[in-house]
Amino acid sequence: MQKSMINLFDMPLVKKGLVFFDQKLKHNHEKELIIGVDEAGRGPLAGPVVACACVIYDYSADFLNDVNDSKKLSAFKRERVFKKMISNPCVRFSFAYSTNEEIDKLNILNASLKAMRIAVERLISYLSLNSSRLLVAVDGNHLINEIKLDQISIIKGDSKSAAIACASIFAKVLRDRWMDVIHLNYPAYEFKRHKGYPTKRHIELIKKYGLSSYHRKTYAPCSNL
Repeated sequence: MQKSMINLFDMPLVKKGLVFFDQKLKHNHEKELIIGVDEAGRGPLAGPVVACACVIYDYSADFLNDVNDSKKLSAFKRERVFKKMISNPCVRFSFAYSTNEEIDKLNILNASLKAMRIAVERLISYLSLNSSRLLVAVDGNHLINEIKLDQISIIKGDSKSAAIACASIFAKVLRDRWMDVIHLNYPAYEFKRHKGYPTKRHIELIKKYGLSSYHRKTYAPCSNL
């Protein structure tokens, strides 16, 4: 499915930059495919951290016109792009997560890297990818532990790499939906509203009701209760 020629000049500015970055990575590292990896949910006081691994086979796909760092997209636009991505055969995803209990046990960095590793391994297994053809591009400044693959860490990679940007959107939408489900179990905490992030309202509710089973007990202010 991968096209050998991509006309960058006809692309929107953001897409052009994201696509060019990935093409340059593949050229510099002599790889055929990029697996972009990102996570969502490092900062919240409650819920899981969700990691996604993404591979793009065709960088001329139309949905990439709307792709950007998930933090730069509204919730409505993220959902719209998400629906386009999951129905397009030119891109494939895998995800994994670490629960709030794992985050408390491992710390958020190690829990995030664990979820990233599992997501990458699942994607490679599901697609039967040849590891020698792959470069794993990880958002941030840490490499993934315990995988024998060529890797590169990219600070603010979700605003530079198309594959990482797609992974960031997938992870963010999936986690937001997950928090909506958690809201059904604990409506008093209004998880649907703040998705577990430390907003003023969320902290007020924690002080009022105490901790739910989804809160991260090692995070302040949870750790102070």
